[in-house]
Amino acid sequence: MRPELKYPDSLMRAAKYNENKVEEGKAKLLMAANYLKNPDELSFKEKHDRIKDLVDLSTAEKRLIHLSLNFHPSEEARMTPDFLKKMSEEFMQKMGFGNQPYLVYQHFDAGHPHVHILSSLIREDGTRIDTHNQAKNFSEPIRKEMEAKYGLVPADKKENAQTKEQSLKVTAQKLQYGKSSTVRSITNVLEHVLPRYKYSSLQELNTVLREFNVEADRGNEESRVYKNRGLYYRALNDDGTKAGKQIKASRIYFQPTLDYLENKFKENEVHRGANKRAVKTKIEWQLNQQPKSMEAFKEGLEKERISLVTHRTKQGNVFGLTFIDHEHGAIFKGSDIDKDYSAKKILERLGMQQKPELETQQHPKKENAREEVANNKTVEKATKTPVRQDEYSTTTNTKDNHSGRSFQYKQEEKYSDNKGNDLTKDIGKNVGNMVKEAIEPEQDNQSLDYELREEQRRRKRRNQDLER
Repeated sequence: MRPELKYPDSLMRAAKYNENKVEEGKAKLLMAANYLKNPDELSFKEKHDRIKDLVDLSTAEKRLIHLSLNFHPSEEARMTPDFLKKMSEEFMQKMGFGNQPYLVYQHFDAGHPHVHILSSLIREDGTRIDTHNQAKNFSEPIRKEMEAKYGLVPADKKENAQTKEQSLKVTAQKLQYGKSSTVRSITNVLEHVLPRYKYSSLQELNTVLREFNVEADRGNEESRVYKNRGLYYRALNDDGTKAGKQIKASRIYFQPTLDYLENKFKENEVHRGANKRAVKTKIEWQLNQQPKSMEAFKEGLEKERISLVTHRTKQGNVFGLTFIDHEHGAIFKGSDIDKDYSAKKILERLGMQQKPELETQQHPKKENAREEVANNKTVEKATKTPVRQDEYSTTTNTKDNHSGRSFQYKQEEKYSDNKGNDLTKDIGKNVGNMVKEAIEPEQDNQSLDYELREEQRRRKRRNQDLER
């Protein structure tokens, strides 16, 4: 016998979960302990309100308990309704819930006999039943006592491979979108996966969930859901595409939120490497059978109850492998098991070759030559006046801060006779100064971008070389 204790936030969701199973023919209400009517005489409101009246007496964080008692598949024949009621009543009495109202549902949707029990942690006087180390201090000793008393298969006894495989075939079924309620279908998958597999990250969890057509999603990093640590679950089609609306984690009765998962990540990290050697042995055995393709390798591993997940590029090439050991709930990247189990090494051992990836050629950024030439021509047109050899003239060197180029500005100093023409000379100087001022606006060189400053330096060096 294996008890599992959970403390949901919502009474309505937990009650609806069991009642929906009843409506689908997948469950039956066996007991309504400490109710005033027989189980078959109670309406949903009466079942719900009896527990709610107690829950409302307290503002404690934990006010509900939703537990299950799970029995070994080999004990199916002796698990009659009367025996299950007896087991449930004795367990609840020993746990301190003898005077509490509680509902006992027998479920038929798994590969082993089990019941779900819903009750309140709040007593009639408003005090709360202590849940600190409840599983360790109460549930475990009670389990062992009842196993010995009734000759039940111990929860810690290792199941043989055949029994486990039969159980797996019944419980580990892919979600078929549209066949039943999405919330209930996702809940069934999560109930199977979350307690059984040793995932240590959301990515590893999704590797397993996708095997059952379910995915956990935090949304885009910029989204409100991600920033508020929200989490959704959604159904997938067989080809991996999204199907239907996403479901908030808080809508599922046992609240598999991000906080819940992160606690599981830490817990699983400690144990995830325990079965590495067993997985490695099974992989090596299949490789020694010399499979001729990846599909043949996958089929061989399935006989060992290991799923092989291939990660591919957009062009279809395999770049990573993940092995899921359903017997021990272990999840490993190939390279984490052994460097010889990376995608590249496995493909080599299978004698498979992949097509070369088409690389996108990266071209360096080209300078906008057309714009630069146009700008230079504009500057030169406005500033550069050729010096004619047949004229007497003086020149003034100046520099364009935009381009770094030095130019000569002709200042007319024509002489009509030996006496010279001072007026013409003065006019020439004034015109030259005006042109200089027009093309040399005050600039802060520090504000120019890096490429422009580099161009200034190159042109300055070029002009210096020419002057030499």
